[in-house]
Amino acid sequence: MSERLLSIAQLTALPFAPPDLVQLTADAGCRVCGLRLLPASPGGPAYPLMNDAPLLAETLARMNSLGVAVFDLEIIRIGEPFDPRAYGAFFEAGQRLGARAVLVAGDDADEARLTERYARLCEAAAPYGLSCDLEFMPWTAVKGARTAARIVRTAGQPNGGVLVDALHFARSGTTLDDIGALPRGALHYAQMCDGTVPGPQTVEGLIHDARCERLLPGEGGIPLRELFARLPADLPVSIEIPSDTRAPKMGYLAWARAAVAATRQVLGFAGPAG
Repeated sequence: MSERLLSIAQLTALPFAPPDLVQLTADAGCRVCGLRLLPASPGGPAYPLMNDAPLLAETLARMNSLGVAVFDLEIIRIGEPFDPRAYGAFFEAGQRLGARAVLVAGDDADEARLTERYARLCEAAAPYGLSCDLEFMPWTAVKGARTAARIVRTAGQPNGGVLVDALHFARSGTTLDDIGALPRGALHYAQMCDGTVPGPQTVEGLIHDARCERLLPGEGGIPLRELFARLPADLPVSIEIPSDTRAPKMGYLAWARAAVAATRQVLGFAGPAG
């Protein structure tokens, strides 16, 4: 069985600045990682490389020396108001990093307006070689895979995509058949983790679990093998498994290595990570 490309997401080791995350990625046996240049919530942790030339240079140098690439960038949230022209420096930094994808969240409850602005965002990102991958999350305006697929289809942009996160799959009412119905051209990568099933019953609990306390693959109740069997066998997988309690105690490198090993086991292969 051929190996999938495995990436270490920024959220797996959020306190690590980009050069250190690149180092952790190499030490964990992976060749690609994701970087958070913009916060997931106002005032949240992020590393705005587009505004920090020395840190960007250090990140590029570390990538070059270790042979690690950047796969995806986080996070652009489409709310009201929203202007895709505000992200030029973000896209330019992504191009310098060689990134392939941008994680996008949809917060605008007006679906027609959200779709139009998502389409404009895709157009703005395209010259930089970036896809815009709309992640469905149960507490956002894009709650499930069917909504995300509809927005991406209606937007009609060649670099549009749907991002499947295992945790949100399990907690959004999305079915395996919904995942299987996603067009191959709309899939650029997926996110791996595990979690309790059923999950928290409040929005606050869902957000806390997603951002702070996920489980290693195989530790929870998400049908991960069935989920990833519905996704393309060559689809890159971002390992996004934060734990504010376990990772610092265990050490972030040990945590990342455990996450990679558990991901490999779920995906059904062993040996060096891609």
